[in-house]
Amino acid sequence: MKLIKSIKVGKIKILYLILFFNIVFFLFQIQAQDNNVSFNYSKFVEIKILDKVSSKSTKHILEIGKEKKFKNLLIKCLKCKNSEFDDIPEVTAYMQVKDLNNKNNDEVFVFNGWTFSSSPSLRPFDHPVYDMWLLSCY
Repeated sequence: MKLIKSIKVGKIKILYLILFFNIVFFLFQIQAQDNNVSFNYSKFVEIKILDKVSSKSTKHILEIGKEKKFKNLLIKCLKCKNSEFDDIPEVTAYMQVKDLNNKNNDEVFVFNGWTFSSSPSLRPFDHPVYDMWLLSCY
């Protein structure tokens, strides 16, 4: 009698083991697909803009490739990418910012280049009225 019970328990354990390995294999396939998608650029970027005069900061979500007007700034994000490393997350974006009040033809963009979320002072957005920070991409 004990032998029959232990055989049934053994069969159940084997079924659970097979089910466990199938689930792990499926999760690894999903992770591999996600890694392939992580090389693509994001579709939206989230930034924070500080108005130095009023001391108010606002978050904005921009669609990649589209211009957004904020007061007298025209902001356009061309690319945005999250890092592939989980240890130190890094968000990078290529942005162009125009000051609509500036009529000087010599200066097309107030800011034109890559910006980094972890170190915004590396390529600072230099404007007398506004500060801008990159928050995330998605």
